[in-house]
Amino acid sequence: MKKLALSLALMFISALAVNKVNAQIEKGAKIEFSKETHDYGNIKYDGDPYCTFDFKNTGDEPLIISNAKGSCGCTVPEWPKEPIAPGAKGTIRVKYDTKRPGAINKSVTITSNAINEPNKVIRIKGEVGPAPESGTPVNNAGAPTQN
Repeated sequence: MKKLALSLALMFISALAVNKVNAQIEKGAKIEFSKETHDYGNIKYDGDPYCTFDFKNTGDEPLIISNAKGSCGCTVPEWPKEPIAPGAKGTIRVKYDTKRPGAINKSVTITSNAINEPNKVIRIKGEVGPAPESGTPVNNAGAPTQN
């Protein structure tokens, strides 16, 4: 009977210790996005280059975004530099160079103190239409004229 009571007591103490460790692991900032991909669809050449990604700090400590980097120079993110309080929301604004006709498939890597995703990748996609005609007349010098 003493062995049974001792065994139960040890199991109970072990369970409390594991729960305490798990609770400590879960403390910290957490980042959750309302969307992870923005689809521009078919966008005009030199069209509106901006899109936004809204996020929330669902953790219990301030969220600090230390960096956001586009996959190339044509994708430029802007992010909040101040800490985002627990429960507060923020926005990352991304500018894509829409003077580049063709497919868009780019990423932005966000570095933060979030315990759930310290290096989060968000994406943009779509298709930029062709450049407009320049409107400059073609030089037809030497071509015969009709009367």
